[in-house]
Amino acid sequence: MKLELDHVTDEMCRTIEVVGGVHPSPAAAAAASDGECADDLFIPPLNFAMVDNGIFRSGFPDSNNLSFLQTLGLRSIICLCPEPYPETNVEFLKSNGIKLFQFGIEGYKEPFINIPEDTIREALKVVLDVRNHPILIHCKRGKHRTGCLVGCLRKLQRWCLSSVFDEYQRFAAAKARVADQRFMEMFDVSSLKHLPMPFSCSKR
Repeated sequence: MKLELDHVTDEMCRTIEVVGGVHPSPAAAAAASDGECADDLFIPPLNFAMVDNGIFRSGFPDSNNLSFLQTLGLRSIICLCPEPYPETNVEFLKSNGIKLFQFGIEGYKEPFINIPEDTIREALKVVLDVRNHPILIHCKRGKHRTGCLVGCLRKLQRWCLSSVFDEYQRFAAAKARVADQRFMEMFDVSSLKHLPMPFSCSKR
């Protein structure tokens, strides 16, 4: 098994892809886990939720969450944190044939927030590509950076802004940021509307 690390020329995204890895089905992964220890409980990452068919969101997965993630049969993970991916998580990617797309967005606090629109746009292209599904989107807590990316996806799905903000606030709670909501409101989805939208709630 070989691990490839590809660097995009503009340093916007780093990808890690396992070449020749076996991609287990969710049922097979669950059965394997049952065989190892029937008493083990699956622990989802912080703020885990389903966004749409084949798309999930969460906070940063730690070693306690990997057995749960294995049951999802993930094909890809989007990490919105700039820090190097933990070795334990990289080994999990290698053993499960999961591709990592890392879009490093700094976790600023208000009022010093600068959300890079081009980076969000490139991350959305990864989410919209059904070949990457099932896919997990995560940042540190699954609140702000993940919330902004999901919120921009909702705009592509033609959600009204009040519903986009309601979903964002459900995860951000007391940590909701006006700057994040302003970014989602101003985000221009017109350049992405030509891309396929293979999602349940985008169908008429």
